[in-house]
Amino acid sequence: MQTAHTRILPTESIDESKLIYVVIAAREMGKWIFVRHRDRSTWEMPAGHIEKGESAKEAAIRELQEETGARNATLQALCDYQVTVKGKTGSGRLYGAEILDRTSILEHEIVEVRLSSGLPSSLTYPEVQSMLFEHAKELLRS
Repeated sequence: MQTAHTRILPTESIDESKLIYVVIAAREMGKWIFVRHRDRSTWEMPAGHIEKGESAKEAAIRELQEETGARNATLQALCDYQVTVKGKTGSGRLYGAEILDRTSILEHEIVEVRLSSGLPSSLTYPEVQSMLFEHAKELLRS
């Protein structure tokens, strides 16, 4: 397994044109939401690539809808981050979301949604997602 180095940065410290990913730390009814991709047995926070012509916020809204079935949610930017693996660095923005309403019908590649009080033990990207999750948990503590 290749080691990933994750660096947390203040929100909007990376120019939006340089962002590649969005990750959403989403909650529903006081529980965290994790999703499972059809090609994996591990869990992850809703996330994805920012498409051409799309803002980071638009990508976060789209990914949240596609991966969790969210129909109504609040969304706020929490921080920017950089992940370096094998000398290559990618940048993203972490969002926090509170899902107010969602459908159980999932689109695209997600086959299962889990509500949890904490991080699942089996994560797809453990080094990156655990750091982002802990940061989101701290910022969203109410």
